[in-house]
Amino acid sequence: MKLEFLEPAEKELNDAINYYNRLSPGLGFEFALEIKRTLQRILHYPDAWTPLSKRTRRCLTNRFPYGVIYQKRDDKILIIAIMNLRQRPNSWKNR
Repeated sequence: MKLEFLEPAEKELNDAINYYNRLSPGLGFEFALEIKRTLQRILHYPDAWTPLSKRTRRCLTNRFPYGVIYQKRDDKILIIAIMNLRQRPNSWKNR
């Protein structure tokens, strides 16, 4: 299975990495690594995470207050959002 990001999800990821790097040098790298680990868990166990709707699920990250919102499609995982759960956690629903 392969990963595909919606454009807004990719922007959220980059914005979060930049934000954490501004807070502390290297913290953005640690965040990116945690997102990578979360994506690997999703790829290995796509049906294991919290359902938000019929097709959409959320996998929480460790250490950071983020959730990866995704949909399992035929041969891919579509990343809908990299959502900060403390700021507008439902804003992905219009995508």
